[in-house]
Amino acid sequence: MEVHGPRLLGTSYKDPISSFNLFQKFTAQHPEAYWSILLKELPVVFREPPRCILDTTDKSKRGGTWLPGSVLNIAECCLQPSRHPRKDDDSLAVIWRDEGGDSKLHFMTLKELRERVMLVANAVDATFSKGDAIAIDMPMTVHAIIIYFAIILAGCVVVSIADSFAAKEIATRLHVSNAKGIFTQDFILRGGRKFPLYSRVVEAAPHKAIVLPVSGGDVCIKLREQDQSWGDFLASVIHLPRPNHYSPVYNPIDFPTNILFSSGTTGEPKAIPWTQLSPIRAANDGWAYVDLQVGDVFCYPTNLGWVAGPIVLYEAFLSGATFALYHGSPLGGGFGKFVQDAGVTILGTIPSMVKAWKSTNCMEGLNWTKIRSFVTAGEASDVDSGLWLSSRAYYKPIIEVCGGTELASSYLQGTLLQPQALGALSTASMATGVVILDDKGVPYPDDQPCVGEVGLFPLIMGASDRLLNADHDRIYFKGMPMYKGMQLRRHGDIIKRTAGGYFIVQGRADDTMNLGGIKTSSVEIEHACNNVDQSIVESIAISAAPEDGGPELLVMFAVLKEGYSSKPEDLQKKFTRAIQTNLNPLFKVNHVRIVPEIPRTSSNKLLRRVLRDQMKKELSVRSKI
Repeated sequence: MEVHGPRLLGTSYKDPISSFNLFQKFTAQHPEAYWSILLKELPVVFREPPRCILDTTDKSKRGGTWLPGSVLNIAECCLQPSRHPRKDDDSLAVIWRDEGGDSKLHFMTLKELRERVMLVANAVDATFSKGDAIAIDMPMTVHAIIIYFAIILAGCVVVSIADSFAAKEIATRLHVSNAKGIFTQDFILRGGRKFPLYSRVVEAAPHKAIVLPVSGGDVCIKLREQDQSWGDFLASVIHLPRPNHYSPVYNPIDFPTNILFSSGTTGEPKAIPWTQLSPIRAANDGWAYVDLQVGDVFCYPTNLGWVAGPIVLYEAFLSGATFALYHGSPLGGGFGKFVQDAGVTILGTIPSMVKAWKSTNCMEGLNWTKIRSFVTAGEASDVDSGLWLSSRAYYKPIIEVCGGTELASSYLQGTLLQPQALGALSTASMATGVVILDDKGVPYPDDQPCVGEVGLFPLIMGASDRLLNADHDRIYFKGMPMYKGMQLRRHGDIIKRTAGGYFIVQGRADDTMNLGGIKTSSVEIEHACNNVDQSIVESIAISAAPEDGGPELLVMFAVLKEGYSSKPEDLQKKFTRAIQTNLNPLFKVNHVRIVPEIPRTSSNKLLRRVLRDQMKKELSVRSKI
């Protein structure tokens, strides 16, 4: 902003802090201006440069044509130090520790990482054909990172599958993506226990599997005839004159590099191809809002099966930061000690993980003073957990992120250039236009406090423009209103904008409810109810329509702490009092159900639909009695 603000904003520009909102709005209206700047900041090296930044002549492409004519290999960009003045081959690229081991930290330089990626790329090249889709179904280990970049370096496409999936879910993703093979592990190690993974892959499909050992030098199970151990896979190219050297396969900018999936809470999950534009957009999140740079140690426990996995890889390696990995569960003190010992400076979390740390007090006594900021994403945050997390590192800032798989990054952000509020986001992302729609699809004025479904400007570099197994236009554009001559893009979130201009995620559009003619959000009700009784771990709100018609009924599901007991009728009174005091005096809780756990997807998204179906059946039975 200091370099380009005066040129772009003219006399309106004052300084990076007071002119931040003005600059963001300028980039939303002129996204090509922002990305032309960013391409000079990130180590994106083109084999053939683009003819321009953005071409909007093809009206069938609602999102525009970005960087047309350019050719590159985005994995190569992540593995070369050339564009980082303080990054060289001997710089630390990855640091990791194995759970339950001897507490030893392991290190890998950029040169070592590049050579191992190239070795695996040679083996991929010898085993598969260019353009093949190849799945990764394993924890996010240093080997997973090497495999991820090697597949892309070799001109193939990564298929992301979370290691928590059952065989049926693995099979669905392999089928939809037309995968030709899969990298996996024999077992997953968590808390000293082994959980089978290869057996799930075998049950899922007959695809060729390359199987890594969870520990030791070789797999400790019998493989199918078509499968190959990791050692044998690498040995197949060790005879080459230079097995650690590989010439990258260069492809057009819109060539797919990664197939990711929506969580699939209803029906078949949407298969979302990432092109080589998507990693550039993803890297911007770390560069622009968290100030991720050479010298940082970035840790974000996730999995390549979820969008956060590829995003954090590109954030780290296109910014020149060191990526920190804990080979084990992030829920215990072992992970916290790793954060301390590795000197993590930027720590990524999800709110449910923070709640687990807080409830078990497992991070007590650790020294997290090297952390300069936290990043949190994946679900709505709450103020109490955020404050507790910030206090672990002497009240360092928490940068909230809200985005989506199909966007390849965020559309709402926290940032270090604005005051932050716990549980809230302070700005629309750079080069991203955001409006909030009323019930008739009309955007509220930008400065007006409101609650409604979000609509996005369609020109989003790196966002999806097709789906492998669904109609992209129908899902993201059909039925969305026009705004200033452009059709808005659907995302599906309900957003609240406060009087101070902050954004609070209220859940998905299908999480809204109509109580006595008043629309409200499940998340708002849950925030009001979660602390009404010390026995409550979590409360979930749904609305259910009576079998014989009439107004929607408010139903609360409550999970209790171990060893605690509460009566539903007592909680009903407390919930109603809290909602009437904090939200609306006309609201009341009609039913309370105490349950052992809340149904969720593997990506931790609430399955409110399941709870609604349960309640619908119960109300139907009641109406017949």
